[in-house]
Amino acid sequence: MSNATLDIILLLAKIALVFFVILTMAAYLVLAERRILAWIQDRKGPNRVGPQGLLQPLADVIKMLTKEDVRPAGADKWLFYLAPAMAAIPAILTFAVIPFGAPVILFGRELPLVISDLNVGLLFFMALSSIAVYGVAIGGWASNSKYALLGSIRGLAQLISYELSMGLSLVPAVMLSRSFRLSDIVNAQAHVPFIVYQPLAFIIFLISIAAECKRIPFDLPEAEGELVAGFHTEYSGMRFGLFFVGEYINVIVLGGLAASFFLGGWHGPWLPAPVWFIVKVLAFAVFFIWMRGTLPRLRYDQLMHFGWKVLTPLALINILVTGWWLMLR
Repeated sequence: MSNATLDIILLLAKIALVFFVILTMAAYLVLAERRILAWIQDRKGPNRVGPQGLLQPLADVIKMLTKEDVRPAGADKWLFYLAPAMAAIPAILTFAVIPFGAPVILFGRELPLVISDLNVGLLFFMALSSIAVYGVAIGGWASNSKYALLGSIRGLAQLISYELSMGLSLVPAVMLSRSFRLSDIVNAQAHVPFIVYQPLAFIIFLISIAAECKRIPFDLPEAEGELVAGFHTEYSGMRFGLFFVGEYINVIVLGGLAASFFLGGWHGPWLPAPVWFIVKVLAFAVFFIWMRGTLPRLRYDQLMHFGWKVLTPLALINILVTGWWLMLR
């Protein structure tokens, strides 16, 4: 077997493994959220399908696939069908640049545990997070529904606002590692994670990715108490399922990015590197679930005020202080 053929086989194997793990984690993250929220609210949660409800994700998938797929009469047909894919695919593609372990030796060669170790990995992530905005925008506009349109307008304003503070919070990580490559950023934290040097940047990034995931207290694009279900009001069946699963995939991906940028990625004592990475990702997922069961939703004006007048100025000040500190060193 030639080296080129072996490289292609290993790449396809990595893609299949990552795809399987992400979809499985997203499915069971839905179950975990329902069970944790039930525990917080002193109720049972799903526990009927399979032992302790472990087959509930499979039942949900069957339900989504068999439900009637309805399209409003006045909807833009092709954009209406495109929007759910636009919400889920960018989140999955982002994982291509996230390293989930140290390189290993396989078949006599070094195999990096990342699908594509781009030298502009951080910029690739920012580009895809910007594309994901279109899923919300197109879904609301193409539905030909006032409620869906209002939800998508809210989503556009929210995601654009918090992407700015999210991007600015990552600048100190680039300054400390002197690279846009995510594996270089992780390797720069081999001894001390960047959260030690950049606690403010970590807090800003954490709040921004909560808004990016449209999670409470930042779930204004959905706001079911005001807008029925927001931008996906008119969706049903598996198209609604893509919006739903895309949100949980986004939680996993952004948790992986937070771990890579500030918590040392796969680095950790005793356990294998991929295990450490998964533990850190799941810790962020549990934090988001806990936050949903604890905090109330912000008003829209409070959300925009917090993004533009608090997080963005703090992120800019943090960049200046980091530059000053590096210059002194």
